[in-house]
Amino acid sequence: MHVLITGGAGYIGSHTAKALAGAGFQSVVVDDLRHGHGWAVRWGPLEKADLADKALLRGIFQKYSIEAVIHFAAFAYVGESMAAPHLYFQNNVVNTINLLEVMREAGVRHLVFSSSCATYGYPERIPISEDHPQCPVNPYGESKLMVERILHWYGLAYGLAWAALRYFNAAGADPDGELGEMHTPEPHLIPRIIAAAQGALPCVDIYGVDYTTRDGTAIRDYIHVTDLAEAHVLALRFLQSGGAATAFNLGVGCGYSVREVISKVEQVSRRKVPIRESARRPGDPPALIADASKANHLLKWRPACSSLDRIVETAWNWYRNNDHKSVPSQPTC
Repeated sequence: MHVLITGGAGYIGSHTAKALAGAGFQSVVVDDLRHGHGWAVRWGPLEKADLADKALLRGIFQKYSIEAVIHFAAFAYVGESMAAPHLYFQNNVVNTINLLEVMREAGVRHLVFSSSCATYGYPERIPISEDHPQCPVNPYGESKLMVERILHWYGLAYGLAWAALRYFNAAGADPDGELGEMHTPEPHLIPRIIAAAQGALPCVDIYGVDYTTRDGTAIRDYIHVTDLAEAHVLALRFLQSGGAATAFNLGVGCGYSVREVISKVEQVSRRKVPIRESARRPGDPPALIADASKANHLLKWRPACSSLDRIVETAWNWYRNNDHKSVPSQPTC
């Protein structure tokens, strides 16, 4: 089966391409390479394309006889979405409609969508289950929720079989060392802590030390990218076997504070991490923890690599063995 992976040259998309290959699927990556990397496409052909170009998409569907789609392609910087919401609604929503229309024309009915826990906004209860109210607090989360609603109506009107996977905090790197995280700029906590440990950053900021948590810093649910990739394979098989269109949370059901993550990087790297305590960022809740029992039950998904030790070990090995000049510098601490 030929599976189209939009955004397949990115962090989670490239890991998913590897997982698909291991499961016997043939991936075809579509990526405009604005944020993805050509070197990360190793398990199938790369077609450089923008989802805004429907004619080009049609040609790709025909060329490879695409039978299913895993859709990652999206802008994903929360701060940027606040400053330029039009970019997010155009790229994340309008371009998704282009993709769905090309799928409909080609008779392709199965779609796994990369959604986000950002659709929930401020949590009313912890852990967060799929029936939690969805009230995004930024255009990025709003764009993901819009697509989920579009998928719902496409399912009713056109028979689209879809699964929306709401990630919590993706982290870690391929245990084989073939793939890892490389963003420009790099917004994620663990890569920035590692960069500070390596001296590539003068320090790492802790945004908020007065939360009502066990050590005053924010708590997040971290899920290893390899486990995330496996969930996409399982979701695709779930749809192929007649599973009902639905959304799944992907997390491990427990969280770690910023200080705990810093401590783990120090333990793994055997280096001191310079820190700077800063004020809270607007929109950062004290804790985000997933209830992933639905994915455990329906997809038979069992995260195998998502201990904090394994996440930090694989990320540290990736950054130690690769050039990561893309991590930007910060002002002197």
